Amino acid sequence: MTFTPSYVFLFERGELQEKVQLLKKFLEKCTLCPRECGINRLNGEVGVCQAGLELKVSSAFPHFGEEPPLVGYHGSGTIFLTHCNLRCTFCQNYDISHLGNGEPMTSSGMARVMVRLQEMGCHNINFVTPTHYAPQIIASLPEAVEMGLRLPIIYNCSGYESVEVIRLLEGVVDIYMPDVKYLNSGPSKNFSNAPDYPEVVKEVLREMHRQVGDLTVDSKGIAERGLLIRHLVMPNGMASSESVLRFIAEEISVHSYVNIMDQYRPEYRAHEFPEINRRITQKEYLEATQWARHYQLYRGF
Repeated sequence: MTFTPSYVFLFERGELQEKVQLLKKFLEKCTLCPRECGINRLNGEVGVCQAGLELKVSSAFPHFGEEPPLVGYHGSGTIFLTHCNLRCTFCQNYDISHLGNGEPMTSSGMARVMVRLQEMGCHNINFVTPTHYAPQIIASLPEAVEMGLRLPIIYNCSGYESVEVIRLLEGVVDIYMPDVKYLNSGPSKNFSNAPDYPEVVKEVLREMHRQVGDLTVDSKGIAERGLLIRHLVMPNGMASSESVLRFIAEEISVHSYVNIMDQYRPEYRAHEFPEINRRITQKEYLEATQWARHYQLYRGF
């Protein structure tokens, strides 16, 4: 049976536009993320994330460097959005997330970009750092559906989300892909200025999994729906990898697809912090994968 994204059903029932209107209200006194800056983005004010009212996109292309279930045969239709609400000191994409390199785009423009990626054969639409642009992104979907968009939507985020917003995205997002960075308030404060990150991401993961469940794939191994979790191993145990993997196994699901990533490098301001001013060792990475197996996780790595 041909897979149909959940947002298509919302559109047909007239509920997608309702969600767009509800999400836009968050911009009046911005509470799209746990920072709750409270600024009026409808008037062009900017908060911690530095994003204004208009969508700003760095690039959009078929990405072949993502996880195998996303890449498939023709790539993941990846759309890199500028700015970020977490703004880590070690950001691997700081030119986009911190410096804001990108071009403004209307919702109609975004709809056309998504359909073009579908025409190129991509298996999904992969929004990278969408948190601060959730209303604008979802506002582009009705037009895209009318133009024929039928690909799964991926919400590729840092995990520092408003649970209220994530609840509103139920039925819109097919695949959630949070990057669970750490479960220790010390590093989350020092490197992301978000001491509440551990508690926030736990609640967010629970809600995401409640909505979409474990990752499911089609007969060709291409992802259709579910939760795909990323975890970046950091030097000197700063990412609290054991705690992250234990939480996933014990409180989310042992069937979770977890990509344990080894590509950490000291970018942006990482040189200011001796404990993260180096790449990880092979031993550090192997320890993380061993913890995953210890807690009976078996998908991904």
